[in-house]
Amino acid sequence: MRLYRRLAAATAAVLFVIAVPYEALSSSPAREDPGADPFGAACRVRTAGSRVTAYCHNPYPEPDRLQLHIECLRWWDLDGDSAPVTAGPATTVRLTGRCWHEVGAVWVSHARAGAR
Repeated sequence: MRLYRRLAAATAAVLFVIAVPYEALSSSPAREDPGADPFGAACRVRTAGSRVTAYCHNPYPEPDRLQLHIECLRWWDLDGDSAPVTAGPATTVRLTGRCWHEVGAVWVSHARAGAR
């Protein structure tokens, strides 16, 4: 009975990870409103232990200012924000950061290059 519960919990966790659509993991401002001007780099975020790497590709003609935000899991671990990086048209940029221990949450913010 105990083995069945562990197997059921592990199966449910794997199905949840598989079932989460890619669009929910990587959002950009261009996907929020289909009628808006095309804008916003598509980002893939990878977490390996306490290190975070984000690769963002901007397929649009307008530059996108990107910033990586990391929220660490431990209360005493400092959260971090990367310096803003501008991704020009048809450009891929890499953003990195880390926590001392576990990573709690990660997201990438987008802004139009002319806005501050």
